[in-house]
Amino acid sequence: MSLTERDQQTVPVASTSPRRRRPPGPTVADVVRAVTTGPLPVRITGYDGSAVGPADAGITLAIRSERGLSYLLTAPGDLGMARAYVSGDLALSGVHPGDPYEALRVLKDELRLRPPSLAEGLVLVRGLGWERLRPPPPPPQEAVPRWRRVVAGLRHSRSRDSSAISHHYDVSNAFYEKVLGASMTYTCALFRDPDDTLEQAQAAKYDLVAGKLALRPGMRLLDVGCGWGGMVRHAAREYGVRAVGVTLSRAQAEWARAAIEREGLGSLAEVRHLDYRDAPAGPFDAISSIGLTEHIGVGNYPAYFGALRDRLRPGGRLLNHCITRADNRAPHRSGVFIDRYVFPDGELAGPGRLVGEIHDAGLEVHHEENLRRHYALTLAAWCRNLVAHWDDCVAEVGAGTARVWGLYMAGSRLAFERNGIQLHQVLATRNGPDGADDYPLRPDWTP
Repeated sequence: MSLTERDQQTVPVASTSPRRRRPPGPTVADVVRAVTTGPLPVRITGYDGSAVGPADAGITLAIRSERGLSYLLTAPGDLGMARAYVSGDLALSGVHPGDPYEALRVLKDELRLRPPSLAEGLVLVRGLGWERLRPPPPPPQEAVPRWRRVVAGLRHSRSRDSSAISHHYDVSNAFYEKVLGASMTYTCALFRDPDDTLEQAQAAKYDLVAGKLALRPGMRLLDVGCGWGGMVRHAAREYGVRAVGVTLSRAQAEWARAAIEREGLGSLAEVRHLDYRDAPAGPFDAISSIGLTEHIGVGNYPAYFGALRDRLRPGGRLLNHCITRADNRAPHRSGVFIDRYVFPDGELAGPGRLVGEIHDAGLEVHHEENLRRHYALTLAAWCRNLVAHWDDCVAEVGAGTARVWGLYMAGSRLAFERNGIQLHQVLATRNGPDGADDYPLRPDWTP
């Protein structure tokens, strides 16, 4: 029976009432049938006791409340799903919340959505009631929409960038220790073998960066967007480099300073709580930017790479490591889930745009490589850590925030695996006035 046929039926009422009442409203199962086509790859159950999809499905989505249904109806797509899931009104069984990768893969590959017909839509609205289409307040983990962030400053102003960085990075250092592991490194690792440990892969990444920059004892390194100081400490400890890092996250800077003190690296390494625009003037022998470019805004690329160029000595090297779009023509702004829950104001460009901007800033590009598959392996390792320490992570940041991280990391892993996004390292030099670049005829680092 279709929704329209069901709506046309009437049900007798008691003789004390002269009116005839409408049939019961549509069930959760009815709503699901109205917006999907073909066989369902998962079981979907509703708070009203209705269910649809194979009873023996390995994965079940449970819509646990009327609020959860309202989230799904008022923000169709990723945002509504995220709101319902983060709030606990949508639950997944068959996967761990710290790593819902398999559920996301099945839904992406096998779930077929369709817009309901006008007649079906009217029946749904009439049966559910217009109040169901009033958006509930979003979960507290959600950032305000882009248009409302103007109160924190113009897009990518210093104040607004500081607010965006704080939203993501000042969650809890204890939480990050559990998820990121001993290296406390929140960027793509380098796997010589898929069975490498996360710590081995992160050390290999730092060694690759150091090799590309030709770091030697006594050189000066600037690491912008230094996070918890992983590159700064590695360069000082392993290469005898005098390294300074800057980060907009106060929590990161505090942790990094304590780590430098703990490791006895204070004579070589330091981390400052600064905007990259306020970084020391140099000149530096080398500059690393590992995971910062995603935050600065594509429109700011000329000023950004110009600022890094100005801090390099002639012949000095720059290594830029960042996530990119797979397509140079793709929109720069992130999707609504990433923008609201993960990286407010984050922007990505294609690798061609990235290389072009570095070139146009007066730097000479010598080498570029894509580490896309390495980031998928990195995210899988972080998810394993979140699963292993789930109870501790929930106790530290709350179940909602922990669910955000599991969803974000598993979804990002899928995107890297499917070549939706990539990770590129670009190596460039600041040349002298006569074109001298101090770069050898062939690379002096091990790929």
